[in-house]
Amino acid sequence: MPAITENTNKNEAYVLKNHIHEKEVHLIKEDSFVKRYIFSTDHKVISKQYLISAIIIAVIAMIMSIVFRLQLAWPGEKFAFINSVMGDKWGKDGILSPDAYLALVTIHGTLMIFFVLTAGLSGTFSNLLIPLQIGARDMASGFMNMLSYWLFFLASVIMLGSMFVESGGASAGWTVYPPLSALPQAIPGSGLGMTLWLVSMVLFIASTLLGGINYIVTIINLRARGMKMTRMPLTMWSFLIASILGLLSFPVLLGAETLLLFDRSFGTSFYLSDIFIGGQPLDNVGGSPILYEHLFWFLGHPEVYIVFLPALGIISEVIATQARKPIFGYRAMIGSILAIGFLSFIVWGHHMFLTGMNPFLGSVFVFTTLLIAIPSAVKVFNYITTLWKGNIQYSPAMLFSIGGVSAIITGGITGIILADSTLDITVHDTYFVVAHFHIIMGVFSIFGMLAGVYHWFPKLFGRMMNKKLGYIHFWITFVSAYGVFFPMHFLGTAGVPRRYYTNSAFPMFDNLIDLNVIVTVFAIVAAFAQIIFLFNFIYSIFRGEKANQNPWHANTLEWTTPVVHIHGNWPGDLPIVHRWPYDYSKPDKKEDYVLQTEPLEDGELDSGSKKIKH
Repeated sequence: MPAITENTNKNEAYVLKNHIHEKEVHLIKEDSFVKRYIFSTDHKVISKQYLISAIIIAVIAMIMSIVFRLQLAWPGEKFAFINSVMGDKWGKDGILSPDAYLALVTIHGTLMIFFVLTAGLSGTFSNLLIPLQIGARDMASGFMNMLSYWLFFLASVIMLGSMFVESGGASAGWTVYPPLSALPQAIPGSGLGMTLWLVSMVLFIASTLLGGINYIVTIINLRARGMKMTRMPLTMWSFLIASILGLLSFPVLLGAETLLLFDRSFGTSFYLSDIFIGGQPLDNVGGSPILYEHLFWFLGHPEVYIVFLPALGIISEVIATQARKPIFGYRAMIGSILAIGFLSFIVWGHHMFLTGMNPFLGSVFVFTTLLIAIPSAVKVFNYITTLWKGNIQYSPAMLFSIGGVSAIITGGITGIILADSTLDITVHDTYFVVAHFHIIMGVFSIFGMLAGVYHWFPKLFGRMMNKKLGYIHFWITFVSAYGVFFPMHFLGTAGVPRRYYTNSAFPMFDNLIDLNVIVTVFAIVAAFAQIIFLFNFIYSIFRGEKANQNPWHANTLEWTTPVVHIHGNWPGDLPIVHRWPYDYSKPDKKEDYVLQTEPLEDGELDSGSKKIKH
């Protein structure tokens, strides 16, 4: 076979690459089951692996939340399943122990933030959509992609397994602040469980970095002919910037966790100084736990947008497709994504207003935090304007997208309060923070992920999910989500602290116990709603209505691939892109959508590049 050299022209290179692809298709048919479906390097299979893993982890994390919510709603009550299912280690006589409560809160937060919303969301949809929407055969490195998933899987197993060690799971909260996390002798949850938490996170960070590098290189280098940056769907912009944020910020967390391991195991004092245990001073001097906070939150706030941006990208695509309208302000949307990415690195201090920060420095972080509301508001405005007078198709994906926009508005308003250093003093470390955080990061991102599952399920599995079950799932989930987190704002403004095992020692909170009961009941209802989704998901994989090639009449390239997955995505030549991805309801077209592969007509405007073909 001739080699592709510097002297090979573009057309010859294109033919040779497709000839190589045909050879690969022949070879892939001879692969074993293990290589094709377990240790696969095909981005579509890896996408399914991430999705199914994330769903399993999310169910486990949800069950954890129900268990500790029962303790908060009915403190000291006996629940037989705690002993029968979880054993005496979690609590005697059916009463959840304080140590088990703290471990459940810690692992629940860690699983949801990192393993579901970071790896699950990006791992599923970046892997599925990046090659398909830019017109590539696969990711830049299939091996790195496969390795990224299995590091994630190993990290997940270690994190879940850490709950069952003799001393109990990590109990320092998902932020694992020292000195509690740095001293193995501090509490039972500071022992082996905490060490396993750190080992798991190191593997998780390695997985995230491998995946992020792959996503960035693929988007920049493997775009199909004609796929300019201004012709990329907003999903691609969101995945690209989120990957860059991860690449720049996760190494900082890796450094923070490594120093924490040194303090725990090798007698260093990066975060420890002047510590007394049982009245006896420790030898550690010179360290500061605030150093850890700076390192953690330098990742922690970009992490919000590492989760936030992919969900925004998914919602952008779904809203434009289901409203049958071009996305309003495409370039403004790109600019807001870039602005959010930049500003996310200069706002971390708003998590640390109560650490003794210089008031002037605090005012700088107040300013930058409020500034990031501007590009976020641009996106919300553009979503609403896209919906305005659109021919809206109320599919389950569209409902979850609109629900996600409502979560941005609700969470954004409460974020303004937490961004103000003066107002933050009264609600810091209360349930107000829990409510804001869960709405803006949890509800919004989960809604974005569910919108993506419903929308791209035909591309993942070649079948359609049941719409009626999807509607039931949405409405129960939507009402329950606000039923859980809206009352928490009132708990927070009343001063109820988060992460406490019980508030029975504080008589001033006795009249608020009914709010905790309401929150817990809604949480249980929301959990049952996810059973509907799980049934719909699993049933539809095997028995759902078979999908056609383009069931949503969308414009992007993934809907030009065959319904049945093939290695390399397209059976012949790669597609050539002629236009931006949002040509919906053009008055001079027979259909209300125009695929990106359809050439521009003379005098037609390419809305992505703002140029008219002559």
